[in-house]
Amino acid sequence: MKPDTRYTKSEDVNIAYQVFGSGTIDLVYIPGWISNIDLMWACPELVGFLSELGKIARVILFDKRGTGLSDRIMEFPTLEERMDDIRAVMDAVNSEKAVLFGHSEGGSVSALFAATYPNRTLSLITFGIFAKRIYAPNYPWAPTHLERQKVYDMIEKSWGSGDMNLESLAPSKANDQKFMDWLATYFRSGASPNAALKLTKLNTQVDIIDILGSIKVPTLILQRTHDIDVKIDEGRFIAKRIPEAKFVELEGSDHLFWTGNTQQVLEEMKAFILHVKPKQVYEKQLFTIIVGRLVTPDVNSKKYHNIIEALVETYSGNVVQYNTETFTVTFNGPSKAVNCGMALIKTMKDLEVELNLGVHIKECFTNHCISEETENLATSIFNQSQPNQMVITQTVKHLLIGVDLNFKPYKTIFDSASGESLFLFIVNEKTPQTLREGSFDYNRTAKNDSFIKNVLKTIDTHLHNEYFGVDMLCKEIGVSERQLQRKLKEMTRKSPNQLIASMRLIQAKELILTTQHTISEIAFQTGFSNPSYFSKCFKKEFEISPSELKR
Repeated sequence: MKPDTRYTKSEDVNIAYQVFGSGTIDLVYIPGWISNIDLMWACPELVGFLSELGKIARVILFDKRGTGLSDRIMEFPTLEERMDDIRAVMDAVNSEKAVLFGHSEGGSVSALFAATYPNRTLSLITFGIFAKRIYAPNYPWAPTHLERQKVYDMIEKSWGSGDMNLESLAPSKANDQKFMDWLATYFRSGASPNAALKLTKLNTQVDIIDILGSIKVPTLILQRTHDIDVKIDEGRFIAKRIPEAKFVELEGSDHLFWTGNTQQVLEEMKAFILHVKPKQVYEKQLFTIIVGRLVTPDVNSKKYHNIIEALVETYSGNVVQYNTETFTVTFNGPSKAVNCGMALIKTMKDLEVELNLGVHIKECFTNHCISEETENLATSIFNQSQPNQMVITQTVKHLLIGVDLNFKPYKTIFDSASGESLFLFIVNEKTPQTLREGSFDYNRTAKNDSFIKNVLKTIDTHLHNEYFGVDMLCKEIGVSERQLQRKLKEMTRKSPNQLIASMRLIQAKELILTTQHTISEIAFQTGFSNPSYFSKCFKKEFEISPSELKR
């Protein structure tokens, strides 16, 4: 029997949820890609699976914002908003702690939730989870840009029809027409074509690799050996990086957990839920930390402290330290932190006060976030920033899904505590990017051709890497060098090497005009290992030398 559908507010968004089951343990199911909690009950296989879970747990279902019965939204949801939705549903049913069961893309936000809110998480169970959704040398199992583009094209042209290749999600049900009809209906009722495309592009940006080590709750990773959608190596990769995680490899190729060998899946889940003992209290959790410095003659003025506290409170942050010139703020997620940082810079700039900000995400003690190690690291990051500038680490950038800001590669610093290099990025409001006048209309071309858009985005991501070249570009977008040469010549009148060099030089020009870095520093930041060669290329591109432009 289908449970009642109810609604709760997550800020100003209505989130639909259902509760059923007779167990004493709470379990929140975080669905993948798209869901509709009413239509779930029209699938006997899914009903059977959920009913079995309901014998040992109070099961909480919900549709994430933008899907199913929840409010439709105009923009990408951020990961914090997704986590806020989980907390809102738990609060609505008076659930202090729950087992999180995340499927596919739902596993990514479940993992981040477990690291950020360990004291609200009994344990974490994932099925068919991925840590990254676009190819990278450190994660070679993910689809290339070209493969993701094919998915985008399929959604635009064939949403909810037989051309969606839904059989690949449940090969064991490929010949069951009734099931396949339900699955197509389920997706259509879960999202419109435009919403489905937005969510798919959102998934493409997922990258939780850097936070996996911060998950301390008991974790079970379930993955099928021949899953086409998410490779078995992805589950192994994730399990190795979560401390003491249990990895279970299941036979079969279905990406849907409620088809195929469902009894084995249920047995693994039940045993884990009933027998694993979580900690009563976790002393640490994941925090996003802002360290800022005010530069003004009346830095001791109380009014600045009041302004900072008021803005931080608006973005659900917490001022944990305030000294004469510097202050430290913590947030439970990076998008709130970075949006707050932009608001702080704008406000102080209007008051003719200079503000430098550095942002990092780190596992800290819940009752006393600031330690010497944390403070030194955050300070070393914000010391790299210029007046009225915010610098963030790559870890923060990877979690800023759905945030409408622009990120530019900046420099690399060494973290002595972890022994690792930290890649830093400058955060700016989004502005239209243009290539050199007379080369080609970037805005128009990129808007009308997804191929060149993918090429430019890929190049932009790797501008700071001096080893990035045509081979890596071809591999990331999934085309041969010959195809790349032909298409770029047609669209941009540039070869791949010329295009990469041109984009490097445009970024260098922007840095010369907006920062105080030396010419050599800017050369290295934009992928030129030889400053003399950089100056030569720059003058050829812009008919002025870097030093002349700086003067």
